[in-house]
Amino acid sequence: MRIITVNVNGIRAAARKGFFSWMTRQKADVVCLQETRANPEQIEDRIYHPRSFHNAYHPAQRRGYSGVAIYSRREPDRVIEGFSRADRGTDTDWSEFDTEGRYVEARFGKLSIVSLYAPSGSSHDERQASKFRFLDLFMPLLRKIRRRRREYIICGDWNIAHKQIDLKNWRSNQKNSGFLPEERAWMDELFGPAGFVDAFRQVNQQPDQYTWWSNRGRAWDKNVGWRIDYQVATPGVGATVTKAQIYRRKRFSDHAPLTIDYDFDG
Repeated sequence: MRIITVNVNGIRAAARKGFFSWMTRQKADVVCLQETRANPEQIEDRIYHPRSFHNAYHPAQRRGYSGVAIYSRREPDRVIEGFSRADRGTDTDWSEFDTEGRYVEARFGKLSIVSLYAPSGSSHDERQASKFRFLDLFMPLLRKIRRRRREYIICGDWNIAHKQIDLKNWRSNQKNSGFLPEERAWMDELFGPAGFVDAFRQVNQQPDQYTWWSNRGRAWDKNVGWRIDYQVATPGVGATVTKAQIYRRKRFSDHAPLTIDYDFDG
């Protein structure tokens, strides 16, 4: 089973750069996109609907902002749009984040694959406060997910670099959003007591493995990047990772596609 995740930074811009032509050649079973920045009526052209894929979108209410999608070879048994639907049975108010189109889940048998776009706090203090609110709400949902009799792979842009190995200039970024001590501690809990697995690190412990680069200062050319895109798995499926790679031969956005192969048949 091959799964790809990538923040496309605008699905229409990525399409113009050849993303869909590349995607259809990758033999992927599922492709998760984040920051699609388009409503369904804006992507009716057939380029966005390859014949061999089913697709599901969860756009933001605000046009040209956020949004997630899942493309899959097999038609999902069920599609769940939004955190509130994924978190049924609780009184948690997810409206702040569901209006931004940040979660879509496709279910295939006992396997759930999620496309997630976690908030960024880099623009200003109010957005960082929103990011902390999201993290406070999301961890209880993740713990609830672990108690379900399902395997999960949560793909996407988590907007946090977990460890020093996960960004080039970690010393100078310790007070910046994406590498704050509180954010890293949250990731420690995710991959510790919460019981999830960083699928990429199951097979690749090398440094300089990044998925996002600033558009400033030739960061891409110099590989001065951050690893903030993950496939976060429950242990059953996480233990079956056989290969992981970050695609850099061609650039579709400021993020690179992360491809992971699993020896798993859900």
